[in-house]
Amino acid sequence: MADNSTGSVIDELSALDFAAVSPPEFARIVKGLSAKQLGEAMHGELRTRVLGEVFGRMKQQFRPEAAGRLTALIRWKITGDTDVVYETSIAEGACTISAGRSDAEPRTTLIMADAEFLRLVSGNANPVTLFMMRKLKVAGDVGLASGLTRYFNIPKA
Repeated sequence: MADNSTGSVIDELSALDFAAVSPPEFARIVKGLSAKQLGEAMHGELRTRVLGEVFGRMKQQFRPEAAGRLTALIRWKITGDTDVVYETSIAEGACTISAGRSDAEPRTTLIMADAEFLRLVSGNANPVTLFMMRKLKVAGDVGLASGLTRYFNIPKA
């Protein structure tokens, strides 16, 4: 990102083809932005594109060998202008992602703001630290929530 002002950051992010951005490159982009910049960038169509791409890649980042026989529904609630919900279902060595809230009861629900979510999925934040700082709220199985990162290849910036 060339300039540190929020307007130019949003312009640069809006111009990105997120499908062409590798996970390590995405991690570097997130690492280079402040929480304020991340929060300000996550609005409207850009927010929809970013969250869609992150959740769209989650299936490819899944590590079935690490999950073993785990069966769990994880609900992600990302807060911002509006709350966005996605669900990750892990069963029989496979991972499926769906947008929106189902009627199924999740084993754990993770609730966090846009900036914390982007930092978490890009390897720029530790879930335990976020939880201890109350930037990540967990409902349900806290043990599952604390170990989720081992089931996915998390990029490193």
